[in-house]
Amino acid sequence: MNLQDKVIVITGGGQGLGRAMALHLAKKGAKPALIDMNPEALDETVGLCLELGVEARAYVANVADESSVTEVFDSIVAEFGAIHGLVNNAGITRDAMFIKAKDGEVTKRMSLDQWRQVIDVNLTGVFLCGREAATKMIETGSEGCIVNISSISRAGNMGQTNYSAAKAGVVALTTTWAKELARFGIRTGAIAPGFIGTEMVMNMKPEALDKMTAGIPAKRVGEPDEIAHAVAFILENDYFSGRVIEVDGALRL
Repeated sequence: MNLQDKVIVITGGGQGLGRAMALHLAKKGAKPALIDMNPEALDETVGLCLELGVEARAYVANVADESSVTEVFDSIVAEFGAIHGLVNNAGITRDAMFIKAKDGEVTKRMSLDQWRQVIDVNLTGVFLCGREAATKMIETGSEGCIVNISSISRAGNMGQTNYSAAKAGVVALTTTWAKELARFGIRTGAIAPGFIGTEMVMNMKPEALDKMTAGIPAKRVGEPDEIAHAVAFILENDYFSGRVIEVDGALRL
């Protein structure tokens, strides 16, 4: 896909990885349609995209709410005319141990609310946005690509039963959609980042950040733009579909 003038929807597009993706794709001439719950962050990212000379728009929506997702994708097509790509980037964490116990007594368990919040945003949100994007691509005759953001935690990570399950599910969706949607000229791909230097990570206590970095063979956290670069690769490579790219500095959980 040549990204010039292509409409690329990015969820969680207001800040962090989403902002890096929006700016990286805007530099290639794409038109970002950014979805987020934070209107102030969205407006700031849109402003940065406009400074690069491309059209960009902000949409406030909850990716875990079906009616909200349907409405926002209707609005995007109404305003841009088509959707050529989707990056399912929105995600949250609610980390907790599955079970905590001491001396044979269970002291704490991951709550159902902690489970549901992460599954709702990180998995159901990907399903809803992917379904609406594919629907619009088919209805408008726009062949396109869906990129889902997974994580190396999909292999299982302590304290992340909910997050790991969701990110493993994202990969399963990616593979399934690649097989089902190929007939319509729609590709899918996934990216599994390791530890990336977003604002949240870089605000960790220095000793905690140093300890985390020491375990990465590359001896550093990744840059948000390095994930954005992987997103662009999947969007631009028309023979890439149904696979996962790990961008983790050789770290394997």
